[in-house]
Amino acid sequence: MIEYENLKAANAPFEDEIRAAAQRVIESGWYVLGQEVAAFEAEFALYTGSRHCIGVANGLDALTLSFRALELPAGAEILVASNTYIATILAILQAELKPVLVEPDLATYNMDPALVPQALTERTRAICVTHLYGKSCHMDEIADIAGAHGLHIVEDCAQSHGARFGGQMTGTFGIAGCFSFYPTKNLGALGDAGAVVTDDDEIADRLRHWRNYGSKQKYVNIYPGVNSRLDEMQAAILRAKLPKLDQITAHKRRLAAIYDQELSKELILPKSEPKIFDVYHIYPVRHRLRDELRAYLLARGIRTEVHYPIAPHNQVALRGRFTGRYPRAEVIHATELSLPISFATTESDVYQVCGAIAGFLAGPAATERP
Repeated sequence: MIEYENLKAANAPFEDEIRAAAQRVIESGWYVLGQEVAAFEAEFALYTGSRHCIGVANGLDALTLSFRALELPAGAEILVASNTYIATILAILQAELKPVLVEPDLATYNMDPALVPQALTERTRAICVTHLYGKSCHMDEIADIAGAHGLHIVEDCAQSHGARFGGQMTGTFGIAGCFSFYPTKNLGALGDAGAVVTDDDEIADRLRHWRNYGSKQKYVNIYPGVNSRLDEMQAAILRAKLPKLDQITAHKRRLAAIYDQELSKELILPKSEPKIFDVYHIYPVRHRLRDELRAYLLARGIRTEVHYPIAPHNQVALRGRFTGRYPRAEVIHATELSLPISFATTESDVYQVCGAIAGFLAGPAATERP
């Protein structure tokens, strides 16, 4: 069986470093907001090229607390991609703001900058971009629009650790870059974890308050904060894996290059662009018979995933919040298939996946139906 993701196998090369990190925390006797968190924050800030990194409990909190730290008026509008993972939209709602959906570019799956101006109103206060699948948005165009209209940029970098646009790291274009370190991410913890990077001293200070009950000084609460602290154990594990992140990225880029070369152009493949350095958290392909292809591969011992099967505006949790039509999001959600591209996936695995897909495309299921 070729797994879509095997976390035990993916972490096995780093097991000695992870065990040493865990032992270090156990022996320290300090388990919340200690030296491991402080050290990881400094190291991840350096990696991204940011002044500040604030560790939080998960990626959703990274987004939610960033929106709260902006101190926008309740109901202010935030532009967000119509095909993003629902967490991005939930963060806007939890900050008592209003998400406004903008359709993606069908070639990149990221927010289409050409559609942003028509979504702006006098209530728009920020653009939240999601660097989906590990590909940076076109940040030059987004930044131009934001600058012209006095808007904040908040970046959802949950899938783009190390991705770059024009040589600049994602997460550093706006006022806040929000990361998830969920175990399946390119830089994954062994549980939930997240962080925000920013160059803004005031935003960083507010976030350090917000994550800890609104307090930086014990029993002195400045904001109506939450408990969203990056755990010492997870911080130590992330410190162990951060030096390996570029190695993980290079492996996934090698696998992506094989897919690019071997897969039939009957599939819609990820778009490569010279200014964008992809990290391939996900390798998405599209085909009109996505579900049939997925079943065909599973029958041949190949597991895949769909990111994501239901468009946000069709989710029960968001029913009635969006009245527009979002055909681009719907076609992506109906046709996208994520192929194995884990750190545990081998080049041999990828060639086997490509061969199986070729068999499907040559068969009656793909050739007879319109």
